[in-house]
Amino acid sequence: MIRAAALAVLLVMLATVGRANCRQALALALDVSGSVDAREYRLQIGGVATALDAPQVREKLLAMPSAPVRLMVFEWSGPGDQAVLVPWTIIDSATTLDEVIALLRATTRRDATPGTALGVAMKEGQRQLLLQRECWKLTLDISGDGKSNLGPRPRDVRERIDDGSVTINALVIGVDDPNNGDIRQAEIGELSSYFQAEVIMGPNAFVQTAIGFSDYARAMTEKLIRELDGLVFSRL
Repeated sequence: MIRAAALAVLLVMLATVGRANCRQALALALDVSGSVDAREYRLQIGGVATALDAPQVREKLLAMPSAPVRLMVFEWSGPGDQAVLVPWTIIDSATTLDEVIALLRATTRRDATPGTALGVAMKEGQRQLLLQRECWKLTLDISGDGKSNLGPRPRDVRERIDDGSVTINALVIGVDDPNNGDIRQAEIGELSSYFQAEVIMGPNAFVQTAIGFSDYARAMTEKLIRELDGLVFSRL
């Protein structure tokens, strides 16, 4: 039964090849609100670059040249502070991937308002992804270290945009102060529950956790591997 269902999904995707040469559009949304200091900003940007350069991630991104992944990266904070760092880019070669990684590593922090408008970031991610609606899968990968405090409530936004076309996954960044001891796990658990209840949506949506920004590269690597799994066909 499971094999039959998997075959049915594969046949649908193969039928789509004639209409689209993109297996996944992946938008990475990075939290640059006031709770993110200069050191944490560098760990986040550098963490994305490190994750994209990880051998398993590179392999999955480049595994199907006939239907490559399209990638974009944007930052979010207050309601009017969304900025694109990497415009939509077709990851069709190691050279292109290296250029994206180099661009991220060279990025410097811009001025932004300190608020956390998570609902606005969700809407912006959906807007960007719908520009790539011919791709087989549309995924928003949103990072955050706190709850929304400006703009529309994330759960209200989710109710309006959840039409099955976009999947939203989350990377929750918890406290990394070792002096807090076991409090770290409790705080990460609470924030993860918030993102689970308010933010993520779509088939197989999930929350990944990082214990502080120093753990961000590891968490993002695991998250990208999981998001890219299932849409790579090395043999037909």
